[in-house]
Amino acid sequence: MIKIAWNKNYCLDLPESHRFPMEKYELIPLQLIHEGIFKKENFFSPSSISQHNILLTHEKNYVDKLNLGKLSGKEIREIGFPWSKELYKREKQIVGGTLECSLYALKCGVSLNVAGGTHHAHFNKGSGFCILNDIAITVNTLLKKNKIKKALIVDLDVHQGDGTAKLFENKKQVFTFSMHGKKNYPLHKQKSDLDIELDDNTNDLEYLYLLNISLEDILNQFMPDIVFYQCGVDVLSTDELGRLNVSMEGCRKRDEIVFNTFKKLNIPVVCTMGGGYSKQIKHILNAHCNTFKSAKKVWEF
Repeated sequence: MIKIAWNKNYCLDLPESHRFPMEKYELIPLQLIHEGIFKKENFFSPSSISQHNILLTHEKNYVDKLNLGKLSGKEIREIGFPWSKELYKREKQIVGGTLECSLYALKCGVSLNVAGGTHHAHFNKGSGFCILNDIAITVNTLLKKNKIKKALIVDLDVHQGDGTAKLFENKKQVFTFSMHGKKNYPLHKQKSDLDIELDDNTNDLEYLYLLNISLEDILNQFMPDIVFYQCGVDVLSTDELGRLNVSMEGCRKRDEIVFNTFKKLNIPVVCTMGGGYSKQIKHILNAHCNTFKSAKKVWEF
């Protein structure tokens, strides 16, 4: 059975001055259940990540400030959210969800977190709506516990996974791959093991071609025990921050390429939802739900 991490704490209310498409975290599971794609028993409520596991990735001084609510005004502005106990509780539960999803994936082949993909969080700071780097914490925890020897991170959010790239820049057990908008956030990119920079208005044909050849190239040199797929849907042509020209169908095909590639090799995949900022919530919702549908299609049929 495919297991999906979700909790009501994912749906945090934010002040009007800090608008963010939080409603998707409530609507995704409702839509999947409504369409009969998954049942309530597919969903589980994750535990919060432990302080010990957080400190495998993040600086203690930064984590202490998060625990005590002592972030500076500048640090809060860089994250983009107003700090609160509820926000940090949410973040720790999302990270816990990604870790638990990885354990399910190692047993069953695939598992998905309705949130996560917080790839802009660095060793000693948060940025771009990311406070803790859930994928990095999970990978370091799995390596520490000898659950895996090698991990591949496939980051297809339109924004470069700069925090993830920096955190693993000298770690040979982890291969970081980011395919992102060349002129998009962040302004100062980090060096992943493989970066594919996309020009504005890149269309389906070019996007899917580059993805296919990139995955082939990676697997010719690096064979992972597990894959973490950051499947942001801000690549859509409708996205207000994306600047690409990828259609809804192109985004769906992207997911199927990733899932089919690793299913054929019996490599488990963990999905984290990443970004999505289309003006109409239906575009965000449909694209994210397509990821869950594709996962089920590849692994259960």
